[in-house]
Amino acid sequence: MMTNEEILETAMAQSAIDANCSVDDFKKSENKIVFSQKNPRARRYLELPLACNLISYGNNIVASIDRKYESIVRDYIEKYPVEHCFETPNMHVLNEAFEPYGMKVCFMAEYFLPDVRALTKNACPYPVQMQEKEALEMFDAKQWPNALNGSRDVLGFAAYKNQQMIGMAACSQDCGSMWQIGVDVLPKFRQQGIASALTAALAWEILDRGKVPFYCCAWSNIKSARNAIKSGFRPAWVEMTVKTKEFTDKMNGIV
Repeated sequence: MMTNEEILETAMAQSAIDANCSVDDFKKSENKIVFSQKNPRARRYLELPLACNLISYGNNIVASIDRKYESIVRDYIEKYPVEHCFETPNMHVLNEAFEPYGMKVCFMAEYFLPDVRALTKNACPYPVQMQEKEALEMFDAKQWPNALNGSRDVLGFAAYKNQQMIGMAACSQDCGSMWQIGVDVLPKFRQQGIASALTAALAWEILDRGKVPFYCCAWSNIKSARNAIKSGFRPAWVEMTVKTKEFTDKMNGIV
């Protein structure tokens, strides 16, 4: 079983691949700017190279950027404290600086890693079955939108009542060393400990298979963050990503 230190090092190593930097860059007290580029070992859903992605494990900011935006990003991360760079009102400064280039701040997310000293082994109040990749392909992703991600799904745990699936936690093979967990529970079965039981059971199984489980949600998604904490996950790093105006408008349903 991996230690917390090994889990964190694995996550930093993957972030270094994604950002085109070194692991040590995340441990420095001063901020670091690096230039984004494609990498076949990066998380599969990343569309590299990125215009701007700010990453912090709490010590500093590593900004992985397109070289032409260096002055904008350097001015921003040197002007404000690390934690303020990821929130309003300071975030508006970065957004306004990118607008003339047809870019906007788009994604803001908090990532969680398991604390093996706190990772729960709570029994689910309903029968649970482990689901391998072939079984996951049979389920409707529209019904389980947070748990299922399509072709990258590799493993899951599902809870049942009277042979009806009422909750699922599944993970996607987003890169070679780390599998991301998502979870869904049918509305009338929530707040019964199902989500945390499934999340923790899946996390343990992922660790047993030599991979690192991770969990992601928006700061405002209190239910999801609470589930992460209850399951035994702890905040590990944050990211904020700039995308094109067209991409951001599409996300917002703007035609």
